[in-house]
Amino acid sequence: MPKEIFHSKEYREIMRKCLGDTMSLLFDKNQQFSILCTVENIEFNPILPSDIYDQFGSEVIFSLAGYTYDSASVNEKYLSFEAGFGSEGFGSTLKIPILNIKHLLIENIPLIINHSPLIAEDDDSKEQQENNSMQALMNNPENKKLASFRKARKK
Repeated sequence: MPKEIFHSKEYREIMRKCLGDTMSLLFDKNQQFSILCTVENIEFNPILPSDIYDQFGSEVIFSLAGYTYDSASVNEKYLSFEAGFGSEGFGSTLKIPILNIKHLLIENIPLIINHSPLIAEDDDSKEQQENNSMQALMNNPENKKLASFRKARKK
């Protein structure tokens, strides 16, 4: 029964609105926060180098503080912010579907726990994600030979 509720369009819409409204309130109150989200549906621009991306597990926590917090914005579908990664501080802008956020935390206290899955109809950037996945794959020097194979196959 819970799965039917959590997967329902109505519940997903409630969670999207709750998360979005709560983050908007936190921004209005100048309150920094953290999110736990699944990595799979995050759009990185530019794509992270594979040596950095490969360090992520299936889920990751991002703390929105300092410059990352100041660069953040939220709308009805996405949370976006800039962040630096790795020892070199490789800069990337992240675009995270709201329903990809599984926990919203303030000072390590869970404020919202989202049990609803991100379903294809919730995210209009599926084609962009596929392109990003291919680009991330091609960033690894070991995979460069795949690019020529892919081009030859298209002919």
